[in-house]
Amino acid sequence: MSPDPSPANLVRIRVGFIGLGSQGAPMARRIIDAGFPVTLWGRRPATLEPFAGTHATVAGSPAELAAACDLVCLCVRDDADVEAVTGGPNGVLAGLRPGGVIAVHSTVHPDTCRRLAATAAAACDGRVVDAPVSGGQPAAEAGRLLVMVGGDEATVAYCRPVFASYGDPVVHLGPLGAGQVTKLLNNAAFTAHLGIAASLLALGRALGVDPGRLGEVVLHGSGQSFALERVASAGGTLDRIAGHAGPLLDKDVRLVIDLVNAADASTMNEATTAADTLLTAARDALASMRSARNSLQA
Repeated sequence: MSPDPSPANLVRIRVGFIGLGSQGAPMARRIIDAGFPVTLWGRRPATLEPFAGTHATVAGSPAELAAACDLVCLCVRDDADVEAVTGGPNGVLAGLRPGGVIAVHSTVHPDTCRRLAATAAAACDGRVVDAPVSGGQPAAEAGRLLVMVGGDEATVAYCRPVFASYGDPVVHLGPLGAGQVTKLLNNAAFTAHLGIAASLLALGRALGVDPGRLGEVVLHGSGQSFALERVASAGGTLDRIAGHAGPLLDKDVRLVIDLVNAADASTMNEATTAADTLLTAARDALASMRSARNSLQA
């Protein structure tokens, strides 16, 4: 049974949310504030405490949450976490309602979403969309996350009112997996840009220009970038960024490498040089961040 996206049914969407971290918690809060019936589940009771004064209910397991909801949103850390909360006797798939929808907001391999979709379809005619997000906690709190969605049009239309409570824009990119590919390419580009920004500021220092002032000027010029702003605000090096973002960016670049290696050769003929250029820059940036992390831990 396919989800019904007609306006008359949108208000009745019951939403479950799993993954109440720094980004997931404000997403869940905005769904609640938008008036949707919401059920929450968390591994750690502390993540549920901020919702004590809301109309959200708390489930005892992911399966119990799924049984009470039409749409289950996952905002967990990685592929292993997605598989952990959806599989097993207490997982989302064990309780998913006939025709229920799972939205994967985590940044994971597209094949993880495709496998989940196949299992959900076989189990209960369930549907899956991949909908990774970008913008972090501030954007989530403001309802301005970029939501990159892959999935069939009817299911995406069904989910869109919920996504719009925390996302602007919400972009449908194509079939299942397209959202993850887009997010991974975005993160690979950001990783490469971080390395370029750090190299720029280091070169300026070597040529006698204060990195802070150089960053201030370039951020007002044609060479500006979000990555440069992050590196400049972190003191001109990757040291501080490495500890927080390094492991996640490392994961995402490795996933892009997997996608490129698995791609059909005829598809990649014209893209091979582009892939090599992007991934070489991203690998170099990651190597710098690993070096910085090792220095901090020494």
